[in-house]
Amino acid sequence: MSSVAHLPPRGQSAFLCAQSGCALCLDHLLRTHAGLIRAVVRQQYGSALPYADLLQEGRIALWQAIVHYDPQRGIAFSTYAWPAIQHRLWSAVDRAQRPEGFLPLAPSPDPREQAELLCHQEMLRAALQQALRFLPPRLQQVVTRAYGLDGLPADSLAALGRTYGVTRERVRQWRNEALTLLRLPALSTALRRLCDCNDLPAYRQAEALHQAWRQQRRGGRR
Repeated sequence: MSSVAHLPPRGQSAFLCAQSGCALCLDHLLRTHAGLIRAVVRQQYGSALPYADLLQEGRIALWQAIVHYDPQRGIAFSTYAWPAIQHRLWSAVDRAQRPEGFLPLAPSPDPREQAELLCHQEMLRAALQQALRFLPPRLQQVVTRAYGLDGLPADSLAALGRTYGVTRERVRQWRNEALTLLRLPALSTALRRLCDCNDLPAYRQAEALHQAWRQQRRGGRR
């Protein structure tokens, strides 16, 4: 009598199944994401540990990442698992290089906490970039360059003024206008949830700032 082979689920279901104890799904995810281990191990080429030992440490870290990964947060698994694998390899190499009798330093941060922090930062960056798309192009450019949101060093208001051929004060007005618009509920809901500022007082404050900005644009006329 023939039997039908069980095929592991795909996507988020595979992680949930593995976390519930399914060895087949866990093995499937370990094999699917084994390339992450090799990519991080290549960074440690020539270290004090043999290649096989580095791979084994990476497999342990990958297994831990699968067990603790939350697919509902919307972050790619590779983004979550990379720092966890990297941290474990660095720790293993550090232990191998310590001379006998060497007193270890204070314990390094928990790799899961680092991965959670990285995920949160990625979610903040994505939410901010989404909100910026609704601003006029010039305001997008000003707030991006004023705060270095493109990964480059932040530009001063004076430097931006020279770029646009206007005064420093005019650039400051543009920047404040962009920040005021970004506080509007229609644009800031996702960011406020991530920053725990999604309550009624926060929205009232945003509305007050928006009204003050509109009053200023009208030159104080009612």
